[in-house]
Amino acid sequence: MPFISLRGLILAGAAAPLIYYAAAMACAWAFFRKHEDLPSEFAPPLSVLKPMHGSYRDTYGNLASFCRQDYPNYELLFGVNSADDPAIAVIRRLMTEFPALSIRLVVGPGRPESLRPSTMERGSNDKVVKLCCLEREARYDVLVVSDGDIRVEPDYLRRVAAAFCDPCVGVVTSLYRGNTESNLWSELEDLSLSTDFLAGVLVARKLGVKFALGATMAVRREALAAIGGFEALADAAADDHELGRRAAAQGFAVALAETLPETECSTHDFRSYFHHHLRWAVVTRTSQPWGHFGFLFAQGLPWAILAVILARSWVIAAAFAAAYLVLRMALAFVLGSWGLRDSLVRKKWWLLPVRDALAFVIWFASLFARRVHWQDAAYDVRRGRLIPGTERSVTVPERASSNS
Repeated sequence: MPFISLRGLILAGAAAPLIYYAAAMACAWAFFRKHEDLPSEFAPPLSVLKPMHGSYRDTYGNLASFCRQDYPNYELLFGVNSADDPAIAVIRRLMTEFPALSIRLVVGPGRPESLRPSTMERGSNDKVVKLCCLEREARYDVLVVSDGDIRVEPDYLRRVAAAFCDPCVGVVTSLYRGNTESNLWSELEDLSLSTDFLAGVLVARKLGVKFALGATMAVRREALAAIGGFEALADAAADDHELGRRAAAQGFAVALAETLPETECSTHDFRSYFHHHLRWAVVTRTSQPWGHFGFLFAQGLPWAILAVILARSWVIAAAFAAAYLVLRMALAFVLGSWGLRDSLVRKKWWLLPVRDALAFVIWFASLFARRVHWQDAAYDVRRGRLIPGTERSVTVPERASSNS
């Protein structure tokens, strides 16, 4: 067997991200070029569940977008931890401004008043604990979940519901794009989403990996019951990913709706940016170690730098540098600008190498980190589960035998 030098291995490794960029562009092109007509007659009643935690840059605008849906029959349920949550004032305003829409509020992570007293179990994922309560209060068999920082178009629910036309579909999710503040860290957050994270999502789906994304987590009660309800996700660090993965393991299809919600990108400083992305990386490392390792071969900048340093001639060095820049920018424009219609990509494309450098630093830091910060609390992450750094777990009511 011929000896392969370290230089040869590194140069071969430097080709991997270039292949990935090309594959991601092909996946983005295939997904966004197809458009299906909405089946206007298919509109099952929906329960929209919104677990809330504090306020956002435009909480009213985000939540009001769910009140202006072109959909015949749906309800909105909001869950908060305490009566002093600032989101409550906005929810009360929506109740006043949209009296024809069924809007309900559940206060407290333990038991809504409509639930019978029951044995308690503990859950560290505060969002999922709220969902356990909201699901019991929901009237309908199709549940649509999203966070409080999500804003949608008026046809959002129709497009989500359309995916349930197929009776084999148990979970529906969607891609999403950034709604960005005008500052460096928010813009880097947006670029991370539109030009990198969602590229990985499309490639993973093409390879047959099934999961959901937090901007849209729509699920039939049948599929939810098959995985043990939201209670089964009460300690999950990546509840959205686990919802889709576990439903797929039970034989349900996971569909990607043709809609693009917007999420607020409102990161104000390096510390917040670093902790946010480190949490994602640590969760991926502990729950999907091979996926976390594979991320290294989807990052072109560090490999291109190594290739330039080790190349035997300036021609080879220039070829690797040019290939990285051309393919990286091409992916950003095909996915972010054309597919996701994110105008920031056209305006701030020159920030992409900065974003890629930060991504590699955070990936490397995640190899040694176990503790993450989320919603003003610290957690250890073990095998995809959130373990409170201090005693902060909250109670989850035991599932009743029937919805009441």
